[in-house]
Amino acid sequence: MPLLMVLAMARWNADYDKVLIANVESDLRIAEQYLGQLQANSARALQELASSARLARVLSDGAPPARFLDTQREALQLDFLYLLQGETLTREKAKWPVVHEAAAGRMASEIDIFPAAELEAISPALAARARIELIETEAAAPTDRRVEDRGMVVHSAAPIRVEGHRGVLVGGMLLNRNLDFIDTINALVYLHGQSDVSRQGTATLFLDDTRVSTNVRLFEDVRALGTRVSAAVREAVLGQGKTWLDRAFVVDDWYISGYLPLTNSFGTRVGMLYVGFLEAPYQTAKREAYWIVVGAFALVIALSAPLFLWLAKGIFAPLERMTRTMARVERGDLTARNGTIGRHDEIGQVADHLDTLLDQVQERDRRLRNWADELNTRVEERTRELKIANEKLEETFRQLVMSEKLASIGEITAGVAHEINNPVAVIQGNVDVMRMTLGDGADPVRTELDLIDNQVMRIGAIVGKLLQFARPSEFGTFAEHVDVAAVVRDCLVLVDHVISKQEIRVLTQFDDAPCVRIDPGELQQVIINLIINASQAMDGQGTLALSVAGESRNGHAGVALRIADTGPGIPADRIGQIFDPFFTTKQGEGTGLGLSISQTLIQRAGGHISVRNRRARGAEFLIWLPGPDQASDAPAPGIPPAAAPV
Repeated sequence: MPLLMVLAMARWNADYDKVLIANVESDLRIAEQYLGQLQANSARALQELASSARLARVLSDGAPPARFLDTQREALQLDFLYLLQGETLTREKAKWPVVHEAAAGRMASEIDIFPAAELEAISPALAARARIELIETEAAAPTDRRVEDRGMVVHSAAPIRVEGHRGVLVGGMLLNRNLDFIDTINALVYLHGQSDVSRQGTATLFLDDTRVSTNVRLFEDVRALGTRVSAAVREAVLGQGKTWLDRAFVVDDWYISGYLPLTNSFGTRVGMLYVGFLEAPYQTAKREAYWIVVGAFALVIALSAPLFLWLAKGIFAPLERMTRTMARVERGDLTARNGTIGRHDEIGQVADHLDTLLDQVQERDRRLRNWADELNTRVEERTRELKIANEKLEETFRQLVMSEKLASIGEITAGVAHEINNPVAVIQGNVDVMRMTLGDGADPVRTELDLIDNQVMRIGAIVGKLLQFARPSEFGTFAEHVDVAAVVRDCLVLVDHVISKQEIRVLTQFDDAPCVRIDPGELQQVIINLIINASQAMDGQGTLALSVAGESRNGHAGVALRIADTGPGIPADRIGQIFDPFFTTKQGEGTGLGLSISQTLIQRAGGHISVRNRRARGAEFLIWLPGPDQASDAPAPGIPPAAAPV
């Protein structure tokens, strides 16, 4: 009901506004017709005078017709009246289209704008009457003009049709300050036949955007001559040639307004004709109507609401009770019931049936919960079994794959090492024979011979690494109890020549940690390999962080050694291959066996080695070795894959 009331009032308001616009449009048409009638009457009056016998007698007598024309001007209520003949007619015909039409034998009447100089030439009194001081007006377009001295004239002309005489009779009515003209329009539009005295109407004639004749008041006895129309109306009417039919701000208040563009004899828009009536009385009437409707609606609601609530209570109270019961059930309270509601009609039957359904739901929920608990227990047991079996399978598969890889690589490596060592031995033997044979004669090629020695030694080192990777047990010594922190300190001394050549800062943190059982040489080999890799990754500058601390894994005591750098880190798509044999990121500079051998040595000691990228920057290698009590057992539980970088 409130929505319908709002929609009805909105529709009524729109229709009411349309009626006001239709009224002002009708008023504007009346004013336009009066102005057109004034022009037509002026032209007809001149035509009658031009064809009259009185003018013929005056022209036939040869006396100057000035006195006669002056008498006729007053009779016709014109502001000027003159006769054009000869050269004067030719000049004026080229100047004014109205005169040109009359010279062609057709009477004409248009609104023309006369400059101040021309009005002065006709009559100084006309020029003084046309002059209007401009008054600064709110919302008007900016202008540098201070005075409007042009004249808006009803310009009429008629051909003289007297035998023996040719010429044009020209007359005009100045509309500037022509209060009789504007008051007549206002009387025709707003007073004649009007019973609605609340319509406070106004009429105005604009020259360009300036009021030159109006009954709009600045004060009680002062008309708003010289005030200007708003910029919005000026643009729409004079700029675009549209008829304005809307509310507009006129001098000091809002009016329902109509503005009609006026054109001169050249077809140029030179002014506006305005009619409008004060908006305030209609707004007051609308507000009163609104309040009457709202008051009547409130009265109806006040009278009907208690009755409606009293009638509805017997229906809605049981329904609300059932709603609250269902809300409790939705929150998980399956014991909620409606109980006795004191009714035996359809609503009472529904409430009883709902309680019965809730009893059934509660019983089924109890059974489902029992079944769910039993099912969850079975699923958890089966999941644990599958997880253990899967872990065993993955570990077995991983060991099998690694064994097959190592077996294959071992066979290939042994064959390659044998095939390489034979020619290398021949090369080294021949180089020694050359030195012995040449003696001092070998001095010119000593550099080349030394280069061959170095490359042969390099080949031997590479073959040694291959054999160490393929058959690590043949190269191992005896494991012993080792202090990891002490081994790290020794390694830093051994690689100092590498670190000191670069801008690398070394940070160490050695906490109390138990000893581990491992070959110290093998551990030293792994640490040196990781430190050198880290220094190469930092490319000359950065921070190398080494820490040793005791750490338990799944109940197994041990030691964790972390080696971190501030290099670029390891590409995410390659971090899973970092411990694969022959994988290297330094193409042409290494064999790709360093990390693989390191992993083999650590795993043989029962430990684990892993890598991850740090969140800030760089990579971190983690070596975990079991304490001496667990070292002889099976390999300790694996370190879980690194989580998100930190």
